[in-house]
Amino acid sequence: MEDYTTGLIPLGLYRHYKGNDYSVLGFAKDSETKELMVLYVPLYGDGGYWVRPLTMFVEEVKYDGKCMPRFRFLSEG
Repeated sequence: MEDYTTGLIPLGLYRHYKGNDYSVLGFAKDSETKELMVLYVPLYGDGGYWVRPLTMFVEEVKYDGKCMPRFRFLSEG
């Protein structure tokens, strides 16, 4: 089985550029496109599992006139 997770972002706690915290649990591939996705859960509200393309998860966004990471790594675990 191919290990496509080697060298990716670390699992753990991330902060979204708008301030909420999320826990990254793992990775998956889209069944149709084979695009690599990040599996994460919000640490607020009702939770649930969410996925976002890895390329979008690690991209920089412009917010309040500044460029910043969409998700900033805080800690492992």
